[in-house]
Amino acid sequence: MSSIVDALAPLFALIALGAVLGRARFPGGDFWPRLERVIYYLLFPAMLVATLATADVSQVSVLPLAVTLLGAMLLLGAGLWLARARLALSPSVFTSAFQGVVRFNTYVGVAGAGALYGEPGLTVAAVAIALMVPTANILCVLAFIVSGTISDHQGPASVSKSVLALARNPLILACLVGVALNVSGIGLPGVTEPALELLGQAALPLGLVAVGVALRLSALWRGGRAFWLSSAVKLVVTPLLVAGLAWLVGLHGVERNVALLFAALPTATSAYILARQLGGDAELMAAIITGQTLLAMLAMPLVLQLAGTG
Repeated sequence: MSSIVDALAPLFALIALGAVLGRARFPGGDFWPRLERVIYYLLFPAMLVATLATADVSQVSVLPLAVTLLGAMLLLGAGLWLARARLALSPSVFTSAFQGVVRFNTYVGVAGAGALYGEPGLTVAAVAIALMVPTANILCVLAFIVSGTISDHQGPASVSKSVLALARNPLILACLVGVALNVSGIGLPGVTEPALELLGQAALPLGLVAVGVALRLSALWRGGRAFWLSSAVKLVVTPLLVAGLAWLVGLHGVERNVALLFAALPTATSAYILARQLGGDAELMAAIITGQTLLAMLAMPLVLQLAGTG
């Protein structure tokens, strides 16, 4: 347990630093939103390209990993939808709870995989992102559509904007570019490899600080039953389901460990933007993001320890 905590503690420390900076409003203005765009559109994609273009992706059991991670995501999403009447949540509340279960924080996931398992962990995490990011976004947009939270006036424009954003998602595009460079044998010639590696090294620490800045502790008072439902499914049920699916398909080693790590991740901070854009309960979404991030500091080491991955 101590080795897992030692590896993850610096990650949580950077998130805590971000929370302090955000509360102090330092350095002020729109610095953090602008920096987050730089991380999301430049630094993090550079890290993914550098990882996938040079890694031995053939050593990753892509199909079992996909069955484990996507299978859990699809089963939980379908289960929540089928149980929506019994849950008795309003459409806007339901969509925020749904996002809280289906989406995941890529910064924390990749940083954790790298801290715990080094380069092999980063490679598996990059493959996991390529599989999970488009699936999670499609499921969440569909949940908004079928829940009817999008008004007739905003519906077509909002949905089209979301679909276009998915097609332009820098994380998906970076994964595609990295895999293409790898499969083609081109790799990263000349100075491109060290340059992209330098950019990528800045992505994770800055990304973790940005996660902390986005936390809104005051929003926790708005959580209520939907918050606890979403968090319990996300941080307890999801790891159990992923562990079961990993066992069924024979996923083991670093791949299984990274899958379990991703199963215990808090939801993505970008879920707040989608909630505002498509008619979800944005304040509840802020509570879920904040609460799950805090709870994940306990859940992630515990899940890995109980699964014997330490």
